[in-house]
Amino acid sequence: MSSSTKKGLKVGGCSFINQLSKEQALDLFMQCNTSQKWCMRMEQSRPFSDSQSLLATADQHWELSTEEDYLEAFEGHPEIGDVSTLREKYRNTEKLAGHEQSGVNTANENTLELLTQGNQDYKEKFGFIFIVCATGKSAEEMLELLLKRLPNNRKQELENAAEEQRKITQIRLLKLLEEKA
Repeated sequence: MSSSTKKGLKVGGCSFINQLSKEQALDLFMQCNTSQKWCMRMEQSRPFSDSQSLLATADQHWELSTEEDYLEAFEGHPEIGDVSTLREKYRNTEKLAGHEQSGVNTANENTLELLTQGNQDYKEKFGFIFIVCATGKSAEEMLELLLKRLPNNRKQELENAAEEQRKITQIRLLKLLEEKA
């Protein structure tokens, strides 16, 4: 096993993924990305030699995805909706998604209302929710990104959202590995 690291994570550590049953592996990958085709490709790609192989394979399979796959993955995210429940929705995300949107916990009501309205406008225009890799971003930063992307055309925005989903998937895979390290 190599002693090189990625963000402090020892390279290797994929043996637990390789040892899972097909159903367990699919469930695990579904926590990272809710595109069924992506999950099936990941399960079929086992065994992974190390974490770098896992992450590279995840990207390769994401690149093979279609619009249908993207939309299915986007549906796995909480939608910014009712201001009164926004904070609670973010608190109750799955274990691997925890803290991804924690920047919203300190947001003022005006920012939350603008996020809610912006997401509604975005969904109406593009047909899917606003996807952003929110890890480390404040609510204000997410709002700024949403407003910056809102003028885009659908094709451009689908590409942007797919790239954000790719980043989210990578972070969640790394969290899986860190938990098992």
